[in-house]
Amino acid sequence: MQTMTQATPHMPPQAYDETEPKAPRILLVTGASRGIGAATARLAARAGWDVAVNYTRDAAAAQAVAQDVRALGRRALVVQADVANETEVLAMFEAVDTGLGRLSGLVNNAGVVDMPGRVDEMSVARLQRMWAINITGSFVCAREALKRMSRRHGGGGGSIVNLSSAAAKLGSPNQYVDYAASKGAIDTFTLGLAREVATEGVRVNGVRPGIIDTDIHASGGLPDRAAQVAPSVPMQRAGTAEEVAAAVVWLLSDEASYATGTTIDVTGGR
Repeated sequence: MQTMTQATPHMPPQAYDETEPKAPRILLVTGASRGIGAATARLAARAGWDVAVNYTRDAAAAQAVAQDVRALGRRALVVQADVANETEVLAMFEAVDTGLGRLSGLVNNAGVVDMPGRVDEMSVARLQRMWAINITGSFVCAREALKRMSRRHGGGGGSIVNLSSAAAKLGSPNQYVDYAASKGAIDTFTLGLAREVATEGVRVNGVRPGIIDTDIHASGGLPDRAAQVAPSVPMQRAGTAEEVAAAVVWLLSDEASYATGTTIDVTGGR
């Protein structure tokens, strides 16, 4: 006679005693003085993260974001560093270690575009700047985060979210092929790193924004680009920094515990 056994429900990897205090969750957001980075810092604070707010030039804007984080009851640390400069990146991570504690989250958000142009008009200096900030900066920040998060290095795990762009799939001809290529590199980096550290307690994911109404368009010489391109988006509008931040903060969270190596499109269907 065949006996039936009742399946045991899958249990979560770790059970927590709600009566015991939990260690603070500490997040570093690069390029957090404006746009998607600032929105991510604020939303992460609402979700219970202490936040290190990185900036390159605008200290006042970074301080304003930090004040918003503190107003939500979380700790905030403002740290200046150009992610293209390894010495400054190392100092930034050391400041976070000292000022907040052991890192458990990183958002690689810092990035640049340049003036619209064709590939046959691009200088080597332009390309080197693009690669240094958008690609190398993300690699070096992830490297330093892994030294603090990965179980291979004695860490307690963590989450990395890389900001890509819909340009990685569209190519941005006659505008920003170099920017699109740099974000294509980020897509590959996200997938490869996620698989590399999947057994070390670190998840690595990406978010690929579409046309988002932020200041980055002005820095690329097209301040009205979001409004101009909006009619070509299936949803007929540009997105907001907060809509992108929602995807980033979800990927950082325990709710995304089985997500790694994936990149979420936040593009309005584009």
